[in-house]
Amino acid sequence: MSGILYLVATPIGNYADITFRAVEVLRNVDIVVYEERKEGNRLLSHLKIEKPVESLNEHNEAAATFHILNYLKQGKHVALISDCGTPVFSDPGQLLVQKAFEQKIKVVPVPGASSLMPALTVSGFSINQFVYYGWLSPKRPRRIAELQKLRSEKKTIVLMDTPYRLTALIRDIADVFGNTRRLCVAFELTLPDEEIFHGTAQQLLQQFENEEKKGEFVIVIESGK
Repeated sequence: MSGILYLVATPIGNYADITFRAVEVLRNVDIVVYEERKEGNRLLSHLKIEKPVESLNEHNEAAATFHILNYLKQGKHVALISDCGTPVFSDPGQLLVQKAFEQKIKVVPVPGASSLMPALTVSGFSINQFVYYGWLSPKRPRRIAELQKLRSEKKTIVLMDTPYRLTALIRDIADVFGNTRRLCVAFELTLPDEEIFHGTAQQLLQQFENEEKKGEFVIVIESGK
């Protein structure tokens, strides 16, 4: 009989946000699969959990998927975690889930912390409908083209990017959106230096250029009229 693949959400910064169920699953599975060794070891060490581990990331996803499926077919229970938040969502693991379903292996999601919902709820914008676009292109000409397409979107828009690109992204949003729509930037959610910023892209650009903000963030763009 095949083992179970658990998709375990982990804290996005504050370890106190891990759920009792997530801890129980991590303690009881046979193998924990993490994205990066440093982050995975840090979490397991904090929880005082010692388990056989494997890594699955964007560099080894195909090979790692093959090995993990073999463990599951041997009847071993496996927990997949990402560096933070919910695995598979904007993180590696989709191939593993697809192959597990193809081979009739049970997949169980274990929900928990996420940056998406807190950012949406704290924005104050209408979130009855929203578009999660995720990461724009790292190349500015293509990123500008993507933003120009998004400008016609009437729903609330959610964007993410790497910590060092906050000011550059806000600058591009200001160039494309101008002062027509407000933004909410949820910065370092759940951490001691968490901050929530509201304003137009041009207003926030001026603020971030002065403060040189660098950290994890989610940008929510107000729905269009």
